[in-house]
Amino acid sequence: MRQAIRSDREERVARLRGQILPAISTVLGSAVTLLPIVAAAPILPPFGLLMLLSWRLIRPELWPIWVGIPLGLADDLLSGQPIGSAVLLWTLVLLGIDQLDRRTMFRDYWQDWLIAAAAIIVCLAGGLLTANITGGHTEFAVIVPQILFSVLAYPIVARFCALLDRWRLS
Repeated sequence: MRQAIRSDREERVARLRGQILPAISTVLGSAVTLLPIVAAAPILPPFGLLMLLSWRLIRPELWPIWVGIPLGLADDLLSGQPIGSAVLLWTLVLLGIDQLDRRTMFRDYWQDWLIAAAAIIVCLAGGLLTANITGGHTEFAVIVPQILFSVLAYPIVARFCALLDRWRLS
């Protein structure tokens, strides 16, 4: 009897871990911007976006299409971007990836990296445009190093998400 209760409890914890871990890891990725890192120009990759893309490209069935709204809102609140910019951009990126999934039969590693690179460029350029519309005056050339670091960091973040996914499913 005791083993049945214990296994039931462990099963509930595993189910909860399977549902919540991707969202928590994405929000924690967005929270990296709270670290006291001083830089003259933006070079830190948007880890929340990289986690979102990694989870979406590794496990397409994991999240519904609307998950960009709450996760984007959390990113906006944590990063200091105008409210709604990541909500809109992340949702558009997820819609675009969903359309690509419907048109292609399969993808490989390099295609995932190319999709992630395009999504990173769209989101960072869109975030810059949103910031400039709301009163900023920054040129696109300033975020080019951040785009390059983000595109190069994607495989590392995807590997980390794959390790988290393996632990999540164990």
